[in-house]
Order: sequence, then structure tokens, then C-alpha cells
Amino acid sequence: MPSFNANPAPIVLRYHGLFDFDAMYAAVIDWAKNYGYLWHEKAYKHKVPNPKGAEQELEWEMSININEYVKYSITFSIHAWELNEVDVDIDGKKKTLSNGRLYMVINGKVECDWQNKFGTSKFGQWLGEKYFQLMMKKISLEYADGLYYRMWNLHAILKSYFDMQSKKHQYKNYLGES
Repeated sequence: MPSFNANPAPIVLRYHGLFDFDAMYAAVIDWAKNYGYLWHEKAYKHKVPNPKGAEQELEWEMSININEYVKYSITFSIHAWELNEVDVDIDGKKKTLSNGRLYMVINGKVECDWQNKFGTSKFGQWLGEKYFQLMMKKISLEYADGLYYRMWNLHAILKSYFDMQSKKHQYKNYLGES
């Protein structure tokens, strides 16, 4: 099955400080649900805490079938270390937050012929390659571009969540979405 990277370089987000891990988790899942993506947690590792804190590695995959030929896949990898839970008083209520360092990587891929409609025969594979070559311009300009901006939208939401930028971003209305 041919695939096309939406962004040749991964989108990276680094953060160090206090944050609500559960709320960040919920923000990513809400984003996936709002855009109709299926969300799957592929990996979860939790290493025994050392004096500096715990270490976690997570990998999430979000996918959506755009049509019978094109499918978007977004992989979201998180590496967190020096994680400690901290009780914080917010407006007279105790809340448990996480303090640590995060390294997040977002990758996107446009998968073509995800249903394997062209089959595995030599003629079917040849026909599938010709169709892919015919559709290459539309795939790169329409589908890969759309996925690219959705990935940056997710990145902007996370940066806004971590209060690393203003609440607006430059690609907000690019896809005609609010």
C-alpha cells in the first residue's frame, strides 16, 4: 500500500514544568473525537521512579478513512521523565498536577489503497501503481496538505494548553474549520 508523508520532518513539542497530565490526555482525545479520528494507544511504558521522578513513554495512533482510497494516520509519541505528582491549591481546592519534562513528536501519513482494492496479483499491483501515479498530484496537494495543517492544529492546541503561545494560531481558518 503506497503511503505519503504529510510532513517529512516530524513536529516536535518540548515542555518542562507543571501541567495536568490527565487534562492533556483528554485534550488530545477530544481533538481526535472532534475530527472523527479513531484513537488507539499503541504503547505505554512506565519505568520505576528514581529520586528525580518517574519516566513514561506513550505512543498513540489516530486514524480516519477519508474515502475508499485515502486514509490519514497520525502517530503521537510522548516521552516524559522526571515526573512527580504535586498537590497544588487552586481556588481553595487541592488538585494533583504533574511536574516534569515532556518531549512530544507528531508524525502524519496519508495511506493510499488502505482497503487493498487492487489486490496482490501482479496485474493488480501494476494497476494500483498507475492509479497512484495518476492521483499523486491530488494526494500531495489536497490530502497531504490537509493532514499537514491538521497536525499543526493539534500542535497549536497543545502549545496553547501548555500556555506556550497565544490562543490563536496562523492556520486556524485554513481548512474552513473553526
